[in-house]
Amino acid sequence: MKKKVLATLLSAAMVMSLLAGCGGTAAQPAAEPAAQEAAPAEEAAPAEEAAPAEEAAPAEEAAPAEEAAPAEDAPAATGGSGEYTGGTQFDGVTAKEAYKFPVDVKSFQSTYWQAALKGMDMAKAELGVDYDAHGPNSESDIADQVNMLNSDINSNPPGIALAACDTNSVLDSLKDCADKKIPVVCFDTGVADAPEGSVVATVATDNTQAGEVAAENMYKALKDVIAGADKQVRIGEINQDATALNIQQRGMGFVNKITDLIVADGKTVAVVGNEFYANEAKKAHSDLADEKSADVVIEVAVPAQTTVELCSAQAQAILSKEDTIGVFGSNQTAAEGLLAADANLSLLGTDAAAGDVIGVGFDAGSIIKGAISDGTMYGAVTQSPLMMGYYAIYALTMAANGDKVEDFPTAGYWYDASNMDDATIAPNLYD
Repeated sequence: MKKKVLATLLSAAMVMSLLAGCGGTAAQPAAEPAAQEAAPAEEAAPAEEAAPAEEAAPAEEAAPAEEAAPAEDAPAATGGSGEYTGGTQFDGVTAKEAYKFPVDVKSFQSTYWQAALKGMDMAKAELGVDYDAHGPNSESDIADQVNMLNSDINSNPPGIALAACDTNSVLDSLKDCADKKIPVVCFDTGVADAPEGSVVATVATDNTQAGEVAAENMYKALKDVIAGADKQVRIGEINQDATALNIQQRGMGFVNKITDLIVADGKTVAVVGNEFYANEAKKAHSDLADEKSADVVIEVAVPAQTTVELCSAQAQAILSKEDTIGVFGSNQTAAEGLLAADANLSLLGTDAAAGDVIGVGFDAGSIIKGAISDGTMYGAVTQSPLMMGYYAIYALTMAANGDKVEDFPTAGYWYDASNMDDATIAPNLYD
């Protein structure tokens, strides 16, 4: 089956991600198509992620849309190096049957998941397949998601798409999938210890790279302040959890990259706070200082549950420390929590030299976009749930057909007030 004209528009979005290299400044994504409205299976939600990205950094001129693949081709892809490959493993894929796939999202708390469903809607229209999406009320309702996943397994579907709230909690269920030969495609979040034969592919952002993008851009704003400081300064990071692989990778991508940048400029660093992130930092850096003597303290906080209110409480605790010069919120909920914490403090801004605390977010949504537009938040990194949803359905269809399918990485892009309204960026910033 030839892909519909909509795939051409998707191609434009992907071509730019292909041209960007991993770990440095990236070109920006081409505009993504306006998608049909998804009808979320459970409940509508607030707001979260969007847009692919290979690497980030302030806007460069994006390549023109004419460079996109022809109408009949699938959106172009990147390999691990970020180089343009001229197509994807999904080129020419057709469904052998009218499959219906269960899709387990983390929740419908944010519009990030609504964007993913829009991508799935586009793929199902092209392939003639269907899906049924469901998820718990909150990303912290891990047991509820596991119960939903087990119910899906009991229905013996042709394949399952899974964005795991907690990667360890789904291991037994994935073992059942392997035993029943039900292929699983993870999207948004991979499961590193998945039992052999269960997860056939992962469609997700290169979260380590995305965290690095946030660190690189925050450091540009803080470099002179750190260099000129005559006493200790502090950088905070609010992570929604320490259990989901994508958040772990994103959080450590930020910590490790900003540590490298600071140390390269002759300053010492200590990483404190959440035990998981502090221990991982010690594994990656043998030269970390202790908290009392470090020039820069990186403090990582994780709320008890993934809510804006609890993220806000963690952010307020860090913002209230007089030595704080920057804070990173590693997903939409954490970024919105940071903004909520600042509502009564009014410390965030874009001029570090003037004493503003530099706030960097992740994902999109009207709250984050508004804060970047009015100069409260310095900028953010966005991914593309739409593309992840789109390719997850293609990967499931290949697996249900009995074809070999491979992991498909997407990337994270930097946006700020200077480029968020550009035609190459704005379509990826959902409300």
